[in-house]
Amino acid sequence: MSLAPRAVLVHRTTEYEELVARHGTHGQAAFFLASRGRDIEEVAARHRRARAALAEVTSAVPLPWRQARVERGDLDRFLFAPEDVVVVIGQDGLVANAAKYLTGQPVIGIDTDPGRNPGVLVRHGPDDAAGLLASTGTSVDELTMVEAVADDTQRLLALNEIFLGTPGHQTARYRLGLEDDGGVVEAQASSGVLVGTGTGATGWLRSVWQERSSRIALPSPTEDRLVWFVREAWPSPATGTSLVAGELGASAALTLTVESDRLIAFGDGIETDALQLTWGQTVRVGVCEQRLRLVG
Repeated sequence: MSLAPRAVLVHRTTEYEELVARHGTHGQAAFFLASRGRDIEEVAARHRRARAALAEVTSAVPLPWRQARVERGDLDRFLFAPEDVVVVIGQDGLVANAAKYLTGQPVIGIDTDPGRNPGVLVRHGPDDAAGLLASTGTSVDELTMVEAVADDTQRLLALNEIFLGTPGHQTARYRLGLEDDGGVVEAQASSGVLVGTGTGATGWLRSVWQERSSRIALPSPTEDRLVWFVREAWPSPATGTSLVAGELGASAALTLTVESDRLIAFGDGIETDALQLTWGQTVRVGVCEQRLRLVG
């Protein structure tokens, strides 16, 4: 007998809950904000909307289905199953946080705060949940992801972008190469390297692209193409600046060989979940075969 689908509801601790946990009570949190010219009601209202959305989605799960909940901080310890339907309730970034732990399960993004979130990945309201859960396979976008694989088998996936550099964003030293560019390699000193997808082109990657006034066309979220930028490359007798931006097709890769005591690679802004790289190690960054299946 096959198992009934399981709805996995992914959510996060709200700002209000974090404030109350830090200050002990609602009153203490309100006093702290008031002393700084802020009103706790704004934060509390967002908390109520988030909890109301979670309750509404929970009630929309079909009765024969199983259910599970997972908070953002527990994603790396949660075991997703092949028959799961993942419902992310919150912000766009929460979808990206969950993406690297999935292996093809459909994802429904529920926006808890319309007008405040861009809604790129959380495309639906809580009242859409029942209909979406009943038809998860009808309209799914296959979003491109990026992966970094180190020479010691460490592997990292990301939906938006992967950053390679020092933990403190100080000067990183490394040798950068393009696998499909005749073996050209350049020694560099920079603030790090950013490699992103079409989904990431709505965030950090886009800000670098705009600041550079780059002529590189940003990819679409479903396109098998990445864009990369070197941040603040420094020219010196030992380091160059000729390889500072480019594109990577489906079979291409950017390689980075560490020439610092320690570099890290992290995805989607989560520095606590990073590849640890030491002198002499090489990491390869390119398009990931795995896709995020986002319900349209």
